[in-house]
Amino acid sequence: MRRREFIGICALAELGLQQYASAQRIAETIPRVGILMGGRSENSEALIEGLHNAGYIDKQNVRLEMRFRSMSRDLADEFARELTALQCSVVFAADPYAIGAMIKTTKTIPIIGLDLETDPVASGWAQSLARPGTNLTGLFLDIPELGGKLVDFARDIVPSLSRLAVFWDAAVGEAQFRATEAAARTAGVILESMPIREVGEISDAFERAASRESQCVIVLSSPFFFNQRSRIADLALQKRLPTISLFTSITRSGGLLAYGPNVPSMFMRAASYIDRILSGAKPGDLPIERPSKFELIMNRKTAKALGLNMLQFLLARADEVIE
Repeated sequence: MRRREFIGICALAELGLQQYASAQRIAETIPRVGILMGGRSENSEALIEGLHNAGYIDKQNVRLEMRFRSMSRDLADEFARELTALQCSVVFAADPYAIGAMIKTTKTIPIIGLDLETDPVASGWAQSLARPGTNLTGLFLDIPELGGKLVDFARDIVPSLSRLAVFWDAAVGEAQFRATEAAARTAGVILESMPIREVGEISDAFERAASRESQCVIVLSSPFFFNQRSRIADLALQKRLPTISLFTSITRSGGLLAYGPNVPSMFMRAASYIDRILSGAKPGDLPIERPSKFELIMNRKTAKALGLNMLQFLLARADEVIE
């Protein structure tokens, strides 16, 4: 090899090393944002869109460390340890399991939680909604009384309602269930409690609801039920049971009616919390938000399949009617 060629190769190699070192320095200086949630969905897309709107692009000015635990609660603990070891600048945790895992793992990394089932103050995660005072803030539904509203909708849809089945997550949904149970008792409706812990129990619950002559099914909120929304809608149609939920996504999957917050918009809103933390805010100083707007979604196609004449006053109130 000629000396000039050798020098040229060495110069190129040195330039490459300099560029690599520069890229490494940039990678080390951009903040890491941990994301721990159940799986990819319209909710994760809404979060990414919210980050884009706030000016954050993965691998350009932020590094997104995304972990999806699917149905595994054990993975929530494992991923929480991973994100803590990576020294993330902030972690977004999208359900009670993810939040609980992060709180057990770190008391210093800021946590942005999004949770439809837990009272953050009663659970000890925050000192108050206005001033959490810990490393956690975010968006929490924490309105178990919404279950009573669903009972009212069930009575609108089935005027002769006397027996009602309620599906609830035995791990995180007791507060919602108790409020729904009290509302059914006040209305003089017999409530069939269907606590569910595993996927296989969903089919069994529909079998029991049908065998006990339940006239309607209420599905309370749970990350578990969200992941199984299509299955729930399909089984409800098979058993010809009107299904009402807090999750508008179940209605879009074929359920009859939903009344609850716009969950994707809550995920998009969570991006603003991440932005504030990356801009220097302390999680303990950021008030915990609760959704103030709720949507009524109705599926006319499902109503026809069930032979139901949807009440005009409900259709007139609906924010969206799925044809």
